[in-house]
Amino acid sequence: MKILVLDTIHGGEAIAVHLRAGGHDVDTVDVYRGHAGIPATVAASRTYDLIIAPIHLDPGYFLLRAAETPVITHHDAVRRILGTDPPAPMVEITGMQGKTTTACALAALMPGKGIVHTSRGTWEMPERTLLWKRSITPASVIDAAIRARESGGWLIAEESLGVSGAGEVGVLTSGGDYPIAAGKRSARAEKIRSLARCRTVVAGPGVPRGMENAVYAGDVVSWSGTTASYAWNDISGSFENVLCAVPGYQAALAIAATAACVLGIDPAPLAGFEALPGRMAVSRDGGMLVVDNANSGTNADGAIEAVRLAREISGEEAVTLVIGAEAQTICEGFPPDQIERAIRTTRPSRVVLVGDPAELPDIPGAVKAADFAKGRARAQSVAGEGSIVLAVKTWR
Repeated sequence: MKILVLDTIHGGEAIAVHLRAGGHDVDTVDVYRGHAGIPATVAASRTYDLIIAPIHLDPGYFLLRAAETPVITHHDAVRRILGTDPPAPMVEITGMQGKTTTACALAALMPGKGIVHTSRGTWEMPERTLLWKRSITPASVIDAAIRARESGGWLIAEESLGVSGAGEVGVLTSGGDYPIAAGKRSARAEKIRSLARCRTVVAGPGVPRGMENAVYAGDVVSWSGTTASYAWNDISGSFENVLCAVPGYQAALAIAATAACVLGIDPAPLAGFEALPGRMAVSRDGGMLVVDNANSGTNADGAIEAVRLAREISGEEAVTLVIGAEAQTICEGFPPDQIERAIRTTRPSRVVLVGDPAELPDIPGAVKAADFAKGRARAQSVAGEGSIVLAVKTWR
């Protein structure tokens, strides 16, 4: 087939490589920078059997608007490339928050060899060997799936803006929504659409009812404080984990427990699951308490919860809040009004704003830093008492 793949910087080039290896004639277009592949004007003069475009691309983009050629998404292309022999089991996880924690918690329960692909990196289990660090675009799943298939192991993959549907279980961690594709599509609607191809869907808190083949975490797991009770088919039991005092961890562990039950695995070992770096991880730096919630899913609610946790543990009201967005390529973003909401709600003693000044709210007295590392360093220099909370949206 003669195929055109759009958007080289969000996985299009990787998709093209695998398609060429399968014998297809493939052109690529860098729709955002115009650097890689062929010029868009050249592509417009050629005839193709198939166009592959990311779900976040404006459907009004001229190569799509005028196309009579069939168009599929990057997620669809990944499913086609993996074919009828994906790793077994293969679990794909998408959602606005909680993807990484859910993936790591579920991976900790899986028996035997396998691969877990997240925004923190791609790891070979049970050895916990880091294989590589890549984005969570759908194209990044391909090499992880191939590695898992070669080893005869399972795959758990975190993906942005939906799933490929190649595996048997899809997970939607949250019901959060935001506009994509130049405001013409709903992120949640596109995620739900992609999940329709999965044999079973595990749905987290806030996900709308009515999804086909869905198992809702709220129907499987119930909570009493930090103790989870679960029951699904012939699997039942409970576990306690102090992390579940934090709403984000409670949701992620409930979803992981539900997915484990669906796979026939007892989730009781989640009692020993520990905090991930950047996911409400608590430590001390020079005697000062630090709550680290800087990750690719950071948002206003997470920042507010991190400040609450810091005050609860330290017993002090004083907090230095490091907040902002380091990487503008992160799909969900951290809008200035939401940064301002977190600051207004928590009323920290000191604020360090991280990111492009043009994308940050005007906060009187705030210190500014270009990136996460500099923001943390500034916080350590200005925080005289209390605790430090890191709430920067960033890839770690």
